Amino acid sequence: MATATDVDFIEMRIGKVVALKSDDHPFRCIVLDEVIGERHLLIRVGDAEAFSLAASLQGVQWGRPMTYQFVAALLGGLGGRVRQVRIDRLVAGAYAATVEVEGSLGVEFIDARSSDALNLAALVDPPIFVAPEVLEDCQNRCEGDSAEATLLRRALTARPMTVERQGA
Repeated sequence: MATATDVDFIEMRIGKVVALKSDDHPFRCIVLDEVIGERHLLIRVGDAEAFSLAASLQGVQWGRPMTYQFVAALLGGLGGRVRQVRIDRLVAGAYAATVEVEGSLGVEFIDARSSDALNLAALVDPPIFVAPEVLEDCQNRCEGDSAEATLLRRALTARPMTVERQGA
């Protein structure tokens, strides 16, 4: 399988997690920033995934490992490492990812939801790449007057979501 750099993928980094309200409905979004350039990828995600990623980005520590910390520790405990994360396709209107993992049996390409792949990436810090067609789809979603386009544009300028640990 070709690597991300072989097919002109765009390297990006996790910029922030945003929590907005839309007609009293929560809107959670991960914002990826282009490493060399000004483009962004905005990915709508669920509450749990947004919370976990925001907590990781803030360095919030828990008494016991949360799901993504467990997965990262399990992977490391088995002698594996994440070589890269690729947001590489659209599946049923959602961005999907491939996590490239290297271990004792070689390299494996693991299908993942983009939110899960990015939560893992926040903990183990591999490079993150985005397919040009995924970035183009996001740019198209941001255009126009639809409710989604308005929220996505707001997410770019919104303050990052914060997580406060109770009883800490």
